[in-house]
Amino acid sequence: MGALDEPLTKLVGDRTAKVLADSLKLRTVGDLLHHYPRRYVERGQLTSLDELEVDEHVTVLARIEKVTLIPFKARKGDRLEVVVTDGRSRLSLVFFNQGWRQKELRPGAQGLFAGKVGLFNRTRQLASPDYQLLDEEADSGAAQQFAGRLIPVYPASAQMPSWKLSICIETALTKHLGDVGEPLPAELREKHRLIPLPEALELIHRPRSQAERERAQSRLRWDEAFVLQVALAQRRAADAALPAVPRQARPDGLLTAFDARLPFTLTDGQQKVFAEIAADLASAHPMHRLLQGEVGSGKTLVALRAMLTVVDAGGQAVLLAPTEVLAQQHHRSIVEMMGDLAEGGMLGGSELGTKVVLLTGSMGTPARRQAMLDMACGDAGVTIGTHALIEDRIQFQDLGLVVVDEQHRFGVEQRDALRAKGEQPPHLLVMTATPIPRTVAMTVFGDLETSVLDQLPAGRSPISSHVVPALEKPNFLARAWERVREEVAKGHQAYVVCPRIGDEPDDPKKKRSKSLPDDPEDLGASSDDRRPPLSVVETAEMLTKGPLAGLRVEILHGRLAPDAKDDVMKRFTAGEVDVLVATTVIEVGVNVPNSTVMVIMDADRFGVSQLHQLRGRVGRGSAPGLCLLVSDMPAGSAARARLDAVAGTLDGFELSRIDLEQRREGDVLGQAQSGVKSSLKVLSVLEDEEVIATAREEAATLVAEDPTLADHPDLRTALESLLDEDRAEYLEKG
Repeated sequence: MGALDEPLTKLVGDRTAKVLADSLKLRTVGDLLHHYPRRYVERGQLTSLDELEVDEHVTVLARIEKVTLIPFKARKGDRLEVVVTDGRSRLSLVFFNQGWRQKELRPGAQGLFAGKVGLFNRTRQLASPDYQLLDEEADSGAAQQFAGRLIPVYPASAQMPSWKLSICIETALTKHLGDVGEPLPAELREKHRLIPLPEALELIHRPRSQAERERAQSRLRWDEAFVLQVALAQRRAADAALPAVPRQARPDGLLTAFDARLPFTLTDGQQKVFAEIAADLASAHPMHRLLQGEVGSGKTLVALRAMLTVVDAGGQAVLLAPTEVLAQQHHRSIVEMMGDLAEGGMLGGSELGTKVVLLTGSMGTPARRQAMLDMACGDAGVTIGTHALIEDRIQFQDLGLVVVDEQHRFGVEQRDALRAKGEQPPHLLVMTATPIPRTVAMTVFGDLETSVLDQLPAGRSPISSHVVPALEKPNFLARAWERVREEVAKGHQAYVVCPRIGDEPDDPKKKRSKSLPDDPEDLGASSDDRRPPLSVVETAEMLTKGPLAGLRVEILHGRLAPDAKDDVMKRFTAGEVDVLVATTVIEVGVNVPNSTVMVIMDADRFGVSQLHQLRGRVGRGSAPGLCLLVSDMPAGSAARARLDAVAGTLDGFELSRIDLEQRREGDVLGQAQSGVKSSLKVLSVLEDEEVIATAREEAATLVAEDPTLADHPDLRTALESLLDEDRAEYLEKG
């Protein structure tokens, strides 16, 4: 075990080590040295107090303006009120029964103050905050500790304020800076003019100027990009070495027959992307490709042609969908597109055809048994299903291609379990309708080749989007329902989307979480004092009795019985339902070209990409689409700005960038790709495209020359520390 792997108990003692582990997940010397400052302050550069948000845990540099000791009137004791200022705004500090602090908290002194921002009598305050005075005459030693350099402010906790972390890190730097190793090869450091790692760690924690801080960050940014790209390059190399059965379409086979029946011509983008996929399928190594594209760009058609290619070559293909509604929709639309080609071996079926079967968890036993038999004996060339496909007893005769739709809805284990059903590793095509910035594709999906469909098929209509401020202008909401009636009068249909289902049992003993809903379709109430989010059940009742009275209104959500869900979707598709009030169960894949208007209630409770996905359900036919984003949020708020961004552009790539900026980047290697703790501390997958692209090229070259990193032991060590057990498993399975 290296020095950086030593437990912190040896460095700071058992008690402090426990606090660091419990509150900040820092367990080793290496963890501590790589816990970088969030920001820096200069002596005299006071924190802007008017930017502090309630409930935020903060560390501020401020000057004491006023100190007052106030005895309690009705009981024994007192409170010490300290007002600190940045010269413009003020913040109140309050200490109970600690009057002795008057001796050190003197007006004019500067200090670091840490605590959780609260509200008392509409005034922001920190109750019993930790503090460290920087007054030259104070005997705390902090003035000497930060003398002549920037003061680092670390991501901290209530139990471990920033300056206590700083003391621990100072100890680690003093004792272990010579033990950190050098993961970047010397020629790479020289080529890109990067300082050594020990110097970078010294300067990130102890900078004397902004220039020193930037030099340190430049080097550490490269470390994160390069180690990550080495991990992904190793993964790509391992995948490329695996054997796979080449799959090529037969001349005048199933794919040719299918293409001849298409009533339209493929777009240039669809032809280009399919050529990339076909070349991968024809290879003796498994395809690992990400197919991303705008809502409605025709990804499903491209994926179907890939599946028919595999069937033509004697294999089987499977499409994994995240919900039953989407699986049923895929099955219905694929059977419709294929016609008698989807009835192989059946009376009236084409001689070139194959069976297209559906498998979901809620299917009846006879239908389920028949589907499993068709898969096992090879009659089912194309299978579409949900998580039910992953069960151990599901077997295929010759699985050649796995298509995963909306891959972010699936865990790594689920995808891996399906791929393991092939005799040899099947080809893998991952689809997402959430556009991904190039830098994210190089990190989150860096082990996959990427194809992009950014061209909409001919005949698709534009979608206009507008924010409806329901509280500020109630007449706008009334007009929204009039627009729905107008579209229905023209023979079209509408969606109304709500954040919650609303059929929860009325149990006063059951405490509903404000952040974790009972159902994945329930977005739940926010942590503020707003009313609960609108529900499908309540909204449908309100509409049928009020503004949409007389129209055929139905509801759809995930808790309906499977047969009921399928029945509603069939009738909506057939035009027998005017307005469908639904949850996000209709977010992806649902294709009803006659639907022209969507009203999204409480739109501010949805994410940017989710709103873009939902909006993509309209404008799929020849008539223009309309999306109305209803919100109670006031103009000027962050939530309204988000909705304005969605209404202002149909460019999914631009919206995905906005979405990522707001959600933060999360752990790009972890399964939850919006995780709380990020493995990237300095590198930004949005802003550092040049570094990431260059690191990717350098990593590919190095791994090609030294696949096991035998000649780069420090890099191998850095890789092992990045890839803890969970992340290593992610890369092995992904």
